[in-house]
Amino acid sequence: MFEGIEFLNKEFFWLLVLLPIAILWYILKRKYQTAELKISSIKGFKTGGSFWPRLRPLLFVFRLLALALLITALARPRTSDENTKTKTTKGIDIVMAIDVSASMLAKDLLPNRLEALKKVASEFINGRPNDRIGLVEYAGESYTKTPITSDKAIVLRSLRDIKYNTIIEGGTAIGMGLATAVNRLKDSKAKSKVIILLTDGVNNSGFIDPKIASELAVEYGIKVYTIGLGTNGMALSPYSILPNGNFQYRRIQVEIDETLLNEIADVTGGKYFRATNNKKLKEIYNEINKLERTEIEEIKFTTYDEKYRPLVLIALGFLLLEVILRLTVFRSFV
Repeated sequence: MFEGIEFLNKEFFWLLVLLPIAILWYILKRKYQTAELKISSIKGFKTGGSFWPRLRPLLFVFRLLALALLITALARPRTSDENTKTKTTKGIDIVMAIDVSASMLAKDLLPNRLEALKKVASEFINGRPNDRIGLVEYAGESYTKTPITSDKAIVLRSLRDIKYNTIIEGGTAIGMGLATAVNRLKDSKAKSKVIILLTDGVNNSGFIDPKIASELAVEYGIKVYTIGLGTNGMALSPYSILPNGNFQYRRIQVEIDETLLNEIADVTGGKYFRATNNKKLKEIYNEINKLERTEIEEIKFTTYDEKYRPLVLIALGFLLLEVILRLTVFRSFV
């Protein structure tokens, strides 16, 4: 009955102690409330029973009920309905620059580096509903796969389509990949601009020096998080293509220019991470997700529905009923 109801002025419930006091007073005074006539004998009078005097205590019951309802009304019962409205106050524009060179097919992460990355990156994108995200692919050269957009379906579809191909020139052009990502963000009006640069090798191609690309990022206020992808030691990696078009694999020493990746992250205010397995890669993206949080303003609207009015009306009804009965049915007995 009282589910969802709160009482704003609970202190008024202390007045309920008046009810047992009133009941005690009524019991003690009841015998004095009816007129008495003392005679020596009633043999000459006709006797008959009437049930009306027995109902007379109802008048007191009505008064008690009215008092209890008024006290409850004073406690101000009400229900509340809370609605929330969220508004993004500080959006973040993010570009993910992904190395798609042949070495990304190495199997030190399962099923390979590129597929492991795509799986974790998809979860990252799904966890950023309020931000705009773009994709850049690079190997020996770079290009924009998806401009920054708030349409996550487009970004996820583009991410699924990323795969190694021979269209892009071979090699690892970290500087060009970073410069293309910077170019995507330089005109952004977002409060925060972030690049997540992932590679599994060293800068060995391209005509843009990674350090110059880093300076461009600093100039445009872009923070770069760098990720070196690959186990420590040897990894089963592709090194040649068979006549049937399939890769031939052998164990190759993993070489990642961690010094360069650290410098890029430091100069732009980001952070460098090393992902040596699937679990570590997921932890890295989770950490970046925590470091770069979009500020959300939550506005709460509370609607109150006061419940004391029906109680007051019912109490007045009991009092009116008592007065009517006292002046009509019980008039001869009071």
